[in-house]
Amino acid sequence: MAALRLPGIKACVFDAYGTLFDVASAAAREKDALGAKWQPLAELWRAKQLQYTWLRGLMGRHADFWQVTRDALDFALASLDLEDQPLRERLMALYLELQAYPEVKDTLARLKANGMKLAILSNGEPKMLAAAARNSGIADLLDAVLSVEEVQVFKPHPSVYRLPADRFGLGPQNMCFVSSNGWDAHAAKAFGYRVIWCNRFAQAPERIPQDPDGQIETLAALPGIVSE
Repeated sequence: MAALRLPGIKACVFDAYGTLFDVASAAAREKDALGAKWQPLAELWRAKQLQYTWLRGLMGRHADFWQVTRDALDFALASLDLEDQPLRERLMALYLELQAYPEVKDTLARLKANGMKLAILSNGEPKMLAAAARNSGIADLLDAVLSVEEVQVFKPHPSVYRLPADRFGLGPQNMCFVSSNGWDAHAAKAFGYRVIWCNRFAQAPERIPQDPDGQIETLAALPGIVSE
C-alpha cells in the first residue's frame, strides 16, 4: 500500500481537546481524591461536555466553553456522588493545565521547521486555550489560536471551520485539519478541508458524511504526510 501523502498543504489546523491536550489528565491528577472513580469521572465529564455543546448549538443558547465545562463537571460529580466544592474547584483549575500528548511538541516543531503555518481551532474559550498552550510549551509554535467564541456557536457548525481559511487567506483544500474526534474530522471534511483523523483510541469510524482523507494513531506521523 502506498504511503499516505497530502500534497499542496500550506497550513495545519488542529483541534485542541483530545487532539493536542489530554482531556483525562485533569481527573488523573486527582486520583488520590477520586480513587477508582477518576476514570469514570473523566469519561462522563468529557461526554457531557460535548453533549452540552451540541445541545446549546441546537437550542440557540450559546455559553462559552468554560461554562459548559463547569456544567458538565457538576453533572458528572453529582452522578458519581462526588459533590465536593474544593474538589470541583481543583478539577476546574487543572483543566487550564491539561497535559499535551507526548508527541505534540516535537510534531509541531517539525512542521514549523518545514515552513507550515500552524493553528488551533477549538470550542475552547480563548483564555482556556491560551493557558493550555502556554502550560504545554507550544504557544510559540502556533501562528493562530482560533476559538468558536468568534462566531458564538460550537462545532460542527460550518461557520467555525471557516475561521482558519479567513485567518490565513487559504482555501480549505490547501489546509490539513487534524482531530482525534471522529465527528469533528468528518465535519471538517464536509466543509472542504483535507483531513487526517488522529484515531488515538482505535475507535470505529463514524457513520456520517464525509470520510477523512486518512487516519493515524498519533500526531508523530503527520509531518511525513503533509510535508513536501
